[in-house]
Amino acid sequence: MTDSQMIREIKEGNVELFSELMRRYQRKILAFVYHMLKSSHMELMAEDLCSETFYKAFRSLHSFREVDASFSTWLYTIARNTVLSELRKQRGAHVPLEESGVTPVAPAEIAPEQAILRNEKVELVREAINNLPEKQRSALILREYDQLDYQEIADILGQSVSSVKSLLFRARSSVKVQLEPYFYELNYEQYEGMKSR
Repeated sequence: MTDSQMIREIKEGNVELFSELMRRYQRKILAFVYHMLKSSHMELMAEDLCSETFYKAFRSLHSFREVDASFSTWLYTIARNTVLSELRKQRGAHVPLEESGVTPVAPAEIAPEQAILRNEKVELVREAINNLPEKQRSALILREYDQLDYQEIADILGQSVSSVKSLLFRARSSVKVQLEPYFYELNYEQYEGMKSR
């Protein structure tokens, strides 16, 4: 059953179907909300704000019109607005982001040194993304993690497609600049290690 069919049935009174619609999007919306909250050290609120997003979506479902946007785009927009509203409430407590606490698990056959380096790289990339301004960070997360197309991202962020492309270009450039010193240092150390052998 497509989103459209489910929404039609929910609007006609079969409200139990909304839980199935939630199941389809819960992980993606939770991940998106989590990423948006990280730079303010508010990740612990992710589940609450995810639930609030679905509650708002359920309450407003009667006003949802597919001609304006797809359901997923509409849902991401609600999630983003919910998070921004909460961040405005907590404005006085803006602190730069630390690490997430979610550590990727390296396959067993990888040497411990390689696993440590890989985890370190993942943390550096996360930190670089979380240092981005909110719109650049949202655009990058929606594109790279959620694999949304430019038009969907534009609809969610309330921007034009060209603005989204510009946001993504600036976000990627900023991440690259933030990571360059680390990767230069790493390559230099490896080169020095090779020379001394």
